[in-house]
Amino acid sequence: MSVTRDIVASWHSPRAVIRAMLARGRREDRAIAFVMIACFLLFVAQWPSLSREAFLDPTVPLQARLSITFFSMMMVMPLMLYILAALSHVLVKLARGRGSFYSARLALFWSLLVTSPLFLLYGLVAGFIGQGPAMTAMGVVTLLGFFAIWLSCLFEAERAPEAASEGV
Repeated sequence: MSVTRDIVASWHSPRAVIRAMLARGRREDRAIAFVMIACFLLFVAQWPSLSREAFLDPTVPLQARLSITFFSMMMVMPLMLYILAALSHVLVKLARGRGSFYSARLALFWSLLVTSPLFLLYGLVAGFIGQGPAMTAMGVVTLLGFFAIWLSCLFEAERAPEAASEGV
């Protein structure tokens, strides 16, 4: 199945999609691609609000804002996500999870990619409408969507017995 079809399918059955991905075998190239594409989309999602901030406060130019945001989203964020995935695996392992570090990474990275359209919409709301109830509501919906899909994928990834033998 294509990535876009898997993204749509993940909104109604994320456990089935992550189960199918894990059944295809360990593919670190796929996991790193998911996290890098998701981080790039999160960077793009911040463009409208960065533009708005640069317009409202011209002391810091837009290029400077974009540069630091690009560095943080493409260099720092993936490292933080690897750490978060490892911590989530260790926590679930304490609760008798049978997955691997790879399955936990895939669950987190895939969930971030699946919810990236919501993050893009949140960025539009932040950039065009600004602070207010619409931005708050969109932020809540985005985070709830991300956590619902991530926890569902993580639960499935950590219960898969075949994933336990994959190691780090």
